[in-house]
Amino acid sequence: MSKQKYQNLETAIFANGCFWCTEAVFQRLEGVSEVFPGFTGGHIKNPPYREVCTERTGHAEAVQVLFDPSVIAYEALLEVFFATHDPTTLNRQGNDVGTRYRSEIFYTSAAQKEASEKFISFLEKQRIFDTPIVTVISEAQPFYKAEEVHHNYYNANTEQPYCQLVIDPKIKKIQKYHANKLKSVSQ
Repeated sequence: MSKQKYQNLETAIFANGCFWCTEAVFQRLEGVSEVFPGFTGGHIKNPPYREVCTERTGHAEAVQVLFDPSVIAYEALLEVFFATHDPTTLNRQGNDVGTRYRSEIFYTSAAQKEASEKFISFLEKQRIFDTPIVTVISEAQPFYKAEEVHHNYYNANTEQPYCQLVIDPKIKKIQKYHANKLKSVSQ
């Protein structure tokens, strides 16, 4: 993908379980230039993965998404965010349990905060989920990129059982329900 293709990039930060899953989903969206797996929302600087896994740092596994809002709206990112995880489970996504797997939106502007609040309100009014949404909306905090081994994880490890069992269904879901938001195969 040509980075010159996208202009005027904005940043979105989402935590919704394993960052391998989230990275793989957002990488496939048209208008997304880069996706970085990492950590945010904790209380120490530059936490390594092994420390985040202890749950003592307070960080969430998250992704930093650089996107062109003239190509994909922040609201479309929210739509995909809520479609690819369970925002009704506290500190859990499937078998991944702990505060690092929490559902949280870290807004980088007042407009993102407002859009996130409106989107959650819409989902609740429409009763899209059977139980209340527990996703937290917080102001962006320092984002620390994960170690290089975590970058592009799904694409480099598609045969790994975790990728096949957990990430593949999320990819298939966006291919089915959000095909109009996906990058063309030729990119």
